[in-house]
Amino acid sequence: MKKIGSVLFLFILNFSLAQNSGLKIVDKPINYSAERIQLSLEYLKEHHGLTQKTPTIVPKIIVLHYTAGGTVESNHKYFNKTHLESARNTLKKQSTLNVSSQFIVDRDGTIYQLMEPTMFARHTIGLNYCAIGVENIGSKKQPLTEKQVEANAELVRYLTKKYKIEYLIGHSEYGVFRNSKLWKESDPKYFTGKEDPGKDFMTKVRAQVADLHLKDKP
Repeated sequence: MKKIGSVLFLFILNFSLAQNSGLKIVDKPINYSAERIQLSLEYLKEHHGLTQKTPTIVPKIIVLHYTAGGTVESNHKYFNKTHLESARNTLKKQSTLNVSSQFIVDRDGTIYQLMEPTMFARHTIGLNYCAIGVENIGSKKQPLTEKQVEANAELVRYLTKKYKIEYLIGHSEYGVFRNSKLWKESDPKYFTGKEDPGKDFMTKVRAQVADLHLKDKP
């Protein structure tokens, strides 16, 4: 109960801080069970070389994604599962821990928080230990909306001020961090090509937060 109470307090505090900044974030937590905690700690150790007592991160990077389909509800249900589905063989060989993100942005621009931004989520190979993931409902066939552009920009601005973020990238751009000091992945062959959330979307978001001077490469 103590852990649950602490997590609830963090959600309430985060919501209050976001409200004070003028940004509305809707709490929609996924199940961060004891098993998920253990799998996250194992992932941090085996893939990032970090031995920790808690699955926390010090955010330096924000990674924007799209979900490749579905709705907020269907993606929340998917992320809520502790274990990765069997069909994702490439990822499952590395860990049975399910993928997830700290935030989801709906097509109308509504921002949902799935977990505390400083909690570990598996969403970007090599960078999970220092990256906040933002999933957007959409796909290549269902381009992200202008309201999502605005919401992502507002969220990036809020997170940057709160956590001193240095980098903003799209999921498709994460490969430029390979061979840099920020890249932590024990298996050099573990890498997958990505195309989300799209160059046009990233250009629009970056234009709205240009004054933050966030970097897109190490």
